[in-house]
Amino acid sequence: MAGGGLALAALTAGTVGCDEGAVDVEGSGGAGGEQPKDGDKKPGDGDGTGGDGKAPKPLWTKTTSAETYGDNDELVVAGGVVIASGSPLAALDTATGRQKWSLPGGTVPGAPLLLGKETLYLASGRYDGTVTGYDPASGKETWRSRLGRGYRQPQPIAVDEKQVYVIAEILEDDGSSKTNVIAALDGTTGRIAWKEQRDLGTVQNGIHAAVRGRRLVYTDFKKNLTVRDTATGGQVWTRKTTETNYGFFAVHEDLVIVPQGKKLQAFALSDGTEKWSLEASEFALFKEPAVVEDVLYIADSARTLRAVDPRTGTLLWQSKALADAGLQVPRQYVKAGGTLYGATDLDEKGGVIALDAGTGEVRWTFNDGSGDHHAWLVATDGERVFALHGSKLHALPV
Repeated sequence: MAGGGLALAALTAGTVGCDEGAVDVEGSGGAGGEQPKDGDKKPGDGDGTGGDGKAPKPLWTKTTSAETYGDNDELVVAGGVVIASGSPLAALDTATGRQKWSLPGGTVPGAPLLLGKETLYLASGRYDGTVTGYDPASGKETWRSRLGRGYRQPQPIAVDEKQVYVIAEILEDDGSSKTNVIAALDGTTGRIAWKEQRDLGTVQNGIHAAVRGRRLVYTDFKKNLTVRDTATGGQVWTRKTTETNYGFFAVHEDLVIVPQGKKLQAFALSDGTEKWSLEASEFALFKEPAVVEDVLYIADSARTLRAVDPRTGTLLWQSKALADAGLQVPRQYVKAGGTLYGATDLDEKGGVIALDAGTGEVRWTFNDGSGDHHAWLVATDGERVFALHGSKLHALPV
């Protein structure tokens, strides 16, 4: 997804502050080994393979202000910085881990860090009804919009070349809310391009969304899968799903790919017709999917990992290496070079798992040994893999 906006307002001097001393390096246990001190390891050192099946040692580890809820869009990399959702919102230099800027207002809990066309879009941490765009490299404000009175806390859900898409509660006279609205904001002026009230029974929480051409597709916790026209806001089609793994789906070209229990289905964005489907093994349920470099990766509850051609549903390979190693199933994937990196939910048998992208074989696993109950999150700039676990952010060599 891509989007953007031209500068409409400059950030005041007190909004963005630098604090080089706010981050630190601490010990790291688990498969990654003992974390070296700053003087022992320079950024850029390290063996990306780890050697002998062992995880590489982190290039750096920092304690952050991260407050995450397990969504994949709570850790992002852009403009030479890595940012984890939290308050204050801090941007760390990808090479050194040093803080480059921070936003005291932070982020709204559960709201995404939405990236599009060199802009980071955030719901206002001041809860004043605004949506703001920032330059991720500097933290300077470049765009601002407000949905208006009568709506509570709009949250950006997707962005393309022209518009930013938001969802907000519609307020009743007594301050309660029974319905919500979806709207498109002009990516240049911030003006409302269109807004549509969503159906009764929909919710503004648990939204996952993507844009492809003239189609905006999204899910919510009420198991609704909906596609709208990006030019008009008109609903193209919608359907109830049996299971959507808390709303996670994947989009490739003109298809939306949705895990529904034992079945993985691909629907045409144009009209909702089913184009292909896959069945999991007996008693297994499909987990979160991801399309990375034109390959769909998805695991099931039996810990079988599949690589699939997202256009046709053709199986490229499948691997039982996760089950053989007794590892958790990844719920998020990124790729750098020939290695696929998966982030798991639980800590003791999870962490970051490096897999051969061509076979699914396990190369190594990284776990910080903290026992923190938060899900792991990963992001990459192609040179490093960033692994967030609770408040600890690790930079691993690729």
